[in-house]
Amino acid sequence: MTRNMGYALLAGLAAIVVLVSTAIFIGIGSGDDGLDEGSPQARNSAAPASSGNWIGSWSAAAAAAEPNTKDGFADMSIRNVVHTSVGGTGARIQLSNLFGNRPLTISHATIALAAAPSNPTAAAGTMRRLSFGNKSSVTIPAGGEVTSDAVRLNVPHAADLLVTTYSPTPSGPVTYHPYARQTGYVAEGDKAEELSGAAFNQQSQYWRYLTAVDVWSAETEGAVAVLGDSITDGITSSPGANRRWTDFLAERLRTERGAPRYSVLNSGVSGNRILVDGSKFSPNNGPSALTRMNRDVLSRTGVKTVFIEMGLNDVIKIPRQRDPQKIVNGLRELVKQAHTRGLRVVGSTLTPFGGHRGYTPRMDGVRQRVNEQIRGGKIFDAVVDFDAALRDPARPERLRAAYDSGDHLHPSDNGYRAMADAVSLKLLKGSSPAKL
Repeated sequence: MTRNMGYALLAGLAAIVVLVSTAIFIGIGSGDDGLDEGSPQARNSAAPASSGNWIGSWSAAAAAAEPNTKDGFADMSIRNVVHTSVGGTGARIQLSNLFGNRPLTISHATIALAAAPSNPTAAAGTMRRLSFGNKSSVTIPAGGEVTSDAVRLNVPHAADLLVTTYSPTPSGPVTYHPYARQTGYVAEGDKAEELSGAAFNQQSQYWRYLTAVDVWSAETEGAVAVLGDSITDGITSSPGANRRWTDFLAERLRTERGAPRYSVLNSGVSGNRILVDGSKFSPNNGPSALTRMNRDVLSRTGVKTVFIEMGLNDVIKIPRQRDPQKIVNGLRELVKQAHTRGLRVVGSTLTPFGGHRGYTPRMDGVRQRVNEQIRGGKIFDAVVDFDAALRDPARPERLRAAYDSGDHLHPSDNGYRAMADAVSLKLLKGSSPAKL
C-alpha cells in the first residue's frame, strides 16, 4: 500500500465515523416528543427550536355535548380563539370527541396567530397546516381524542391563537366547552387555511372540539393545572378580555421576579361538583371532578402542580351535600390521585355566597366546616384562603361588594384579580408532596 493510499483510507474511515456519529445524534434528538428538522411539520418553520420541552399553554375541559348538534358541523369550518399563558417556538393541539356518538373526521386543521385580539383574521405569515401522524386527515372515534403533530411557530406569551378545524361529513354531537367567555367562529365550507376572517360570520361563546394547546419552550419549566368550577371557569369575567383568576395568575408568573416559570392550565367547568356527575347533555355541570381529574388535569402536558378550587357546588346544587366530611373525603381522593403521580397539590377554601339564591345559614355552615378542615392543613400540601381574600369583613358570609359580579356568588374582574393576588407564588413550586 502506498502512502497516498493509506491517507485516503484513513480519510474514508474518518468520514464514516462522522456520518455514524451524526446519525446517532439525529436519532437521539429527533424523537416524537421534539421538533425534528427532517419532519414534514418542521418545514412549516417560523423559527428553530433548538432545545426545550413540551408545556401546556392553554386548556379547556370538555364539558358536554353541544345541544342541537346531532350531526355535528358537516362541511363547515370551526375557528376557535384561545389565549396562551406562555409562548414557545412550536405548537401542537389536542382535539376531543369525548361526547360524540359517532366517529369525527377532521380533514383539514390549522393553527395561526390572530391578527388582533379575539379576531378571526390570521396574522400574515403565521398560518400552519396541522397533520396527525403525518396525515392531513384524522378520524377520532366516539369518546376518543387525538394530538396533532408539531409545527414550527413562534408563539408569543399572552397571545391569541386561531385553531381551525374542517369536518367534511356529518358526525355525532359536538364536544364543547360552554361559557368560554371568548367568541368562536364558524364558516361554511373548508375555510381552515383562509387568512381572512370574513367568511367566519357565525359566532358563539363556545370552544368546540379543542381541549389543549402545547408549546415547545426552552423557558417554561412546567405547568400549574387548575381543577375548578364556574369560579375558575371565569363565568362572570369580561368576555374576550382574559380576566379569569387563572389569567391574572399566569400574568403574575410571567412578570414577577423570582416567580416559578410555569404556565397555567384552566380546567374549570361551570356547575361542576366533586361528587356528582352531570348529564352529558347538560351545558352546566360536566363530569364530576373525581371522574375527570385524570383526563383534564393529570394528563396535561408538563404539569408540576395541581391547584384545586372545588366544593361549593356540592353545597349549593341539588342534591345538596349536607355532610361536610363527604366533601372533604372527595377532596382527599383528588389529592391522592395527584400524589400518585408525584404532583404537589395546592387547594383553596370555599368562597362566600351569602345573598345568592342558593344560600341558607345551614348550607353556609357546611361550607365553613369544610373550610376549617382545609385551613387545618390535613387535605392539601398548601392552602390559599380565597374565602379570606374575597369576603366582606362586615358580613363574612358575603363577597365584598367591590369583588361581587352582582349574583353574590361569582367574583367580578376585580374579584378574580384579588384571587390571583392571594396566591403566594412560592407555594406553587414547593418540595415533593406532603405526607398527609
